[in-house]
Amino acid sequence: MNWNVAITGMNARPDNPGPGYPVARCLRQAGDFHGRLVGLGYDVLDAGLYHSHCDTSYLLPYPAAGAQALLERLLEIHQREHLDAVIPCLDAELPCFIAIADELRKRGIHSCLPTALQLKARNKDRLPELCRQLQVSTPETRTVSDPGFFRLSAGQGWGYPMVVKGAFYDAEICYSAEEAEAAYFRLAAQWGYPVLVQRFLEGQEINLTGLGTGHSLVGSVMMRKRAVTEKGKAWAGVSVVDEQLERLAATLVEGLGWSGPLEVEVLRTPSGQLYLIEINPRFPAWVYLSQGVGRNLPRALLDLMQGRELPDFPPLRPGQMFLRHAEDMIVDLKSFENLMMCGALVA
Repeated sequence: MNWNVAITGMNARPDNPGPGYPVARCLRQAGDFHGRLVGLGYDVLDAGLYHSHCDTSYLLPYPAAGAQALLERLLEIHQREHLDAVIPCLDAELPCFIAIADELRKRGIHSCLPTALQLKARNKDRLPELCRQLQVSTPETRTVSDPGFFRLSAGQGWGYPMVVKGAFYDAEICYSAEEAEAAYFRLAAQWGYPVLVQRFLEGQEINLTGLGTGHSLVGSVMMRKRAVTEKGKAWAGVSVVDEQLERLAATLVEGLGWSGPLEVEVLRTPSGQLYLIEINPRFPAWVYLSQGVGRNLPRALLDLMQGRELPDFPPLRPGQMFLRHAEDMIVDLKSFENLMMCGALVA
């Protein structure tokens, strides 16, 4: 495999790391991958852009600039890098990538993405309806447009604690109206509307990542969180085998007709009941665990893009643990200046 692959999401914030760097790491360590990796980011401080796993790196316009701005920038990069594929790794950018997927394909740039309708169907505010249709359990969720709800919530049958969630990312468990109002305004300012509230359930979180082929789920890798950041992101986790979770994820993929990567987050209550929390439409930041258990999902994604028959995945291996750590990167100031001034970091 000698493709030139562009990967977004190269941010590496300790409390909420992006999936781009672990995706690049998976490809770099795939034994039969000999192509070039192009890092794409939105900020000069996205640390993954400077890592040796990326042969070159470029800045993109923020998703708010729209699909046309993204297309123009990617075509500029394509002229220099001769891209064969792009792997978007952030929720907020996916509508733009889906909108330009056909134009990219005409120029030989492959991707594997859901349709715009499929993406919307798993939005946080539409998830309850999807779960109703597919007969999947999920905590009760409602959209909040007036922060006054949090002081009157008891009268509407909503007690504390409750979970306040942003439109794209972030969730906070709030134990009072004051906490919930503060979370509401913070999440709305950062991610826009809608802001949602979800009933809090006690339980253990288990996550699954895999690939949708348009009709079935393949390559499932599951993990149980062992340590989390303040934002609830996994800092450590251990691989598990959970047939009930795999069946639930397969139901979602088949019901949606999903194509491409996804992550399914569920909560198992003390009674053993699974509740769907979220469907994330991309690889998670812990996707490097797939390489660790012998199911390198980013490498398999490239085969899926080409319409190749996917390899036989080895049996799931429970008991493999990942543990994140932070390390300093030494970056030449000229490299930083080039990325800031020119939007490109080319060796």
